[in-house]
Amino acid sequence: MRILGVDFTSAPRRAKPITVARADLEGAALRVDGVDRLADFAAFEALLAEAGPWVGGFDFPFGLPGELVDALGWPDAWPSLIAHFASLSRDEIRVHFDAFRQARPAGRKYATREADLFSGAHPSMKLVNPPVGWMLKEGAPRLLAAGVHLPTLHDGDRSRIALEAYPGLLMRQVARHAGWPRAPSYKSDQRAQQTRARREARYALVRAIERGAHGLAVLPKLRRSLREAAVEDGSGDTLDAIACAVHSPMPGSARSCASVRSMSMCRLSGVYSPLRSLITPGTRTKSTRERKSKLPMIGEPDRISTESPLKRSTREWAIARQRRRCPSPNVSWL
Repeated sequence: MRILGVDFTSAPRRAKPITVARADLEGAALRVDGVDRLADFAAFEALLAEAGPWVGGFDFPFGLPGELVDALGWPDAWPSLIAHFASLSRDEIRVHFDAFRQARPAGRKYATREADLFSGAHPSMKLVNPPVGWMLKEGAPRLLAAGVHLPTLHDGDRSRIALEAYPGLLMRQVARHAGWPRAPSYKSDQRAQQTRARREARYALVRAIERGAHGLAVLPKLRRSLREAAVEDGSGDTLDAIACAVHSPMPGSARSCASVRSMSMCRLSGVYSPLRSLITPGTRTKSTRERKSKLPMIGEPDRISTESPLKRSTREWAIARQRRRCPSPNVSWL
């Protein structure tokens, strides 16, 4: 089974391409054969059109928070929502999002999906640092147009399956399994900040991933040249693409259907993004301030404590309970 790991960008070019790790799943071994660099969206669309079977892990959000969609009066159904979102210009989207934030109190400017809370990802309505909203605008409509299958979200060609992937979450799991206090800072798009310390961090992360220090039921196998490329790429794009491939589900196993569905349920939960709440039906958002105090962001240490004496909401207890039950990731969850 072919596996694709896609580190996405909303503005691909030769200096900052869309990076795609190509791998083959053979039993529990994930053999990563190489990395492609797509300098424009035409190449990305050609990738999506490739005949299956394949499963791709894509590092961009597929939907918007339900609270945001409700407030703006946008379509409920995912295909209609994505088509509407794609029809708006960037200036129009910025105006809508700015008006939404201005009407909210300090500390609750951004609405979030349950998947964002679970994974520590940035809100999908965020337009800067990083611009995941623009990644959604450029990526999701192309998935829809390509007719790929998004489990529980959009019924497409089931030989081509697309799922969200979270490199930052994998790096934190690696750090946790390796006994490190936190996931190290390992990348920067600014050449001046591509330090020796970050290179050493990439080397340590690559070796840990190859050893299986991530809790997933798959053991990546990298060729020497690819391992060296992941270490030497100061932007971290090569390593992130490999992480997306490792994070993809295991379609060749006996648990394939359950794995794909469970992965989608975790990663894409929320009425419009696209499922109902992963943890508890009802409220689907939390203030940025609360989220940062409870759950780690990408690249930050895992600060959640299941033994905290502080009063928690039902949803927070559910998250803590699930973490106690599954202290390390497995195929069905990731």
